[in-house]
Amino acid sequence: MPDMNRQRLVDYEEVRGQIADGDILLFRRAGIIAACGRSVYSHAAMAAWWKGDILLCLEVAPVVGGRAVCLSQSVARHPGRWDLYRTSVVQAAHWHPELAVASMIRLAGEPYGWRNLIGTALRHIPGLRLLARPDMDDYSESKWPPFCSQAVSRAMAAGGVDPVPNLPHRLTEPGDLARSAFCRYCFTLA
Repeated sequence: MPDMNRQRLVDYEEVRGQIADGDILLFRRAGIIAACGRSVYSHAAMAAWWKGDILLCLEVAPVVGGRAVCLSQSVARHPGRWDLYRTSVVQAAHWHPELAVASMIRLAGEPYGWRNLIGTALRHIPGLRLLARPDMDDYSESKWPPFCSQAVSRAMAAGGVDPVPNLPHRLTEPGDLARSAFCRYCFTLA
């Protein structure tokens, strides 16, 4: 398992051409989401090329919802905060990044999934945790819009691989994606 506290800082311009469609972007920030998710990550997104020239960050962000922004601008605003994770060689035969990217693009303009986020957060409350049965159904979905890591997990499944088996997408947190056997840490964009 990778040590999420270690960073391999690289210059964005130097590695830009190495970033591929479907690469996972995890945002480092202390806060309630990172703490509840038992990691250093508070947000998840996906990289995608537009017309082979513009590198996008596809995300479902609080307040704004689903959107596509230039990754270069996001890295410039938050240098050293975006970690890039790539698909592992073991499951790459089943991985179709174009389908994952298409799934994320379809979320553009959708609202942020506050209800799902709150539902996931409630499962971390000790007393309630004792009363709730673990949900291990990979296909149990919610009718509400997704939050960031739920959207990425769902998109990865659309691309052919379930990043966190035995955990529904609606309960997947950014830290779960970092610990996934399907993803491996490459570097941190600065």
